[in-house]
Amino acid sequence: MPAFTFEKISPPVRRGPIPPIEKKQRGVIVQILGRFVEARVKRAIREEEEKGVIARYKPPE
Repeated sequence: MPAFTFEKISPPVRRGPIPPIEKKQRGVIVQILGRFVEARVKRAIREEEEKGVIARYKPPE
């Protein structure tokens, strides 16, 4: 005769809809990095225009 038994515990019943998940504000470091990336992209586009490069590189399909 076993000394103990296992009981199946049912998960809690959900009541009503799940509340919407709030978007977290982006971290300050991420915002600063985003600004650096934007500035770098703008500078790269400007340098291409000065060189007279019109077509962009398209990877072969």
